Amino acid sequence: MATITPTLNNKQPAANGSLPKPETAPASSQPILEASPILEEPVENFRPLRVVVIGAGFSGIYLNIRIPELIRNVDLTTYEMEDGIGGTWWTNRYPGCGCDIPAHSYVYSFEPNPNWSQLYATAPEIQKYLEYVADKYSVGRHIKLRHEVCGLNWDAKKLKWKIKVQNLNTGEIFLDEADIVLGARGGLTKHSWPDVEGLWDFKGKIVHSAEWDEKFDYSNKKIGVVGVGSSAIQIIPNLQKLPGAHLCCFIRSKTWIATPFGESASTKLQMTDTTHSPEERRYFVENKEAYHKFRKTIETEGNTMYDVTLKGSASSIAAQKYFTELMQTRLAKRPELAEFLIPSFPPGCRRLTPGPGFLEALTEDNVNVITTHIEKVLPTGVQLTDGMIVELDVLVCATGFDFGAAPKYDFVGSSGIDLKERYKDYPEAYFGMTVDGFPNYFMMLGANTAVGAGSATKILECQGDYIVKCIRKIQKENIGSMEIKPRAIRDWIRHINGYFKRTVFMGDCKSWYRRNDRIIGIWPGSTCHAIETMRSPRWEDYFYTFADESDDYNILGWLGNGVTDIEKSGGDISWYIEPEHLDLPAFPLPEETEKWRKVPFTY
Repeated sequence: MATITPTLNNKQPAANGSLPKPETAPASSQPILEASPILEEPVENFRPLRVVVIGAGFSGIYLNIRIPELIRNVDLTTYEMEDGIGGTWWTNRYPGCGCDIPAHSYVYSFEPNPNWSQLYATAPEIQKYLEYVADKYSVGRHIKLRHEVCGLNWDAKKLKWKIKVQNLNTGEIFLDEADIVLGARGGLTKHSWPDVEGLWDFKGKIVHSAEWDEKFDYSNKKIGVVGVGSSAIQIIPNLQKLPGAHLCCFIRSKTWIATPFGESASTKLQMTDTTHSPEERRYFVENKEAYHKFRKTIETEGNTMYDVTLKGSASSIAAQKYFTELMQTRLAKRPELAEFLIPSFPPGCRRLTPGPGFLEALTEDNVNVITTHIEKVLPTGVQLTDGMIVELDVLVCATGFDFGAAPKYDFVGSSGIDLKERYKDYPEAYFGMTVDGFPNYFMMLGANTAVGAGSATKILECQGDYIVKCIRKIQKENIGSMEIKPRAIRDWIRHINGYFKRTVFMGDCKSWYRRNDRIIGIWPGSTCHAIETMRSPRWEDYFYTFADESDDYNILGWLGNGVTDIEKSGGDISWYIEPEHLDLPAFPLPEETEKWRKVPFTY
């Protein structure tokens, strides 16, 4: 099998992915007289490809829109194990579940939603938005619900992925095959149970926030809630309000409770209520320009928060002072709680959570905050390290996820290594999308793709657009496999490690996006930095393999028979002079062109 990478004289890179040393060009060379056979296809070369997407959440839906839009002749299938689409917004149904950033920013850029009922949307409303988008763009035609991928193996001879899939309705297991596999599972898919003795000895109701039992009646119960992350902060004020409920909140860690994300935008927009009235929504629908300005303010203000993530910045220091005063005020009835909860590490070291009503709930008479550690779980409750026993009817584990975990099934790449082995120390992926040893596999929202400040969904779109370009390159240039170089992965991780030394994320805290001494969840920079980074792929960071083993194979054979698909299909063969395709330079100074002053040109 011929492996060809774009290096000098087609020399192969060293095993570590580094480029060979340049060679001196010969003083003279023999003329090339031989000719290659011509591929009787137009230069676009829309050769057939089979692409499989795993997951139909925010990421999977996006891929199922962009791939049909931008690439022809692709056989596309998406396997989703749940009963419906929406990913995390389908599975997470705990009380209070919702998005803690303004919903007007938590959308696809091409599909704004002027009909949000409130500034901070609930999980059911977000899921309905995703269903609306999927229906509008005919995404469902590619999706197979209740189909779980349960095995992935790379076939080095055929240059294809072998995919084991189970139909959860029938129990049937079948094999599929794809040129390219796209992981759209998201980074928060494997939830974590607390590591405590006797957990499964509990005879009452035990539930994880990611597997909430909506049919169970939590009223008139003694409820223990373990955790103080985003889920617990949303769950506790809702359970506290239930009739007859008594809560024991087991909190071991300090955490910052922030003002609502988007508060500065709300101030600029003179919003006094986070609920959007029917009249306001109608105004947004009927006045698109006004709604765009409204969205623009929210988006811009979100991006301005980046400075808060920089260690020792004026913004970070001011935020710490402000949030300290905020928490002290909200916990005025229980000042000892403020003393315990308010951290010394800077805001953002752990994920900031606004948590409306959370601190106030902790001060209510039916809530007991327990800071002593749990030693073990008993059949009727928990025993603390000081010997105290707390009787419970319900134990809620709001203990988060194992971020970036590899799938539990066999996932074996080109070197025979399972992704679980590759990820045993840290999850690593080049720009959060691709891993060495796993050719033709790209993922959405992998390691180091969450945002410290700014739009999460825009990073998602940038990754999707990058992946679509990779698929098109593989298709057009007759590439059998495309695999990131170990050198590129190594340098990416080295950059990440260097960058985060200057941020609040390396403070003295524990968070889901940090493992030991490394940040594994956050993008190393602002949202705008991520957008610019992924606008144009660095093709030189990849190895390429072609199926043809002969020495006569021409890697430029895709140039075809000298014509384009436009000419062949009777399209517009002078399209390049149409106004929408022209880049008009400013005069008399081209460097003053407004388009490129707003967003610099990239190669």
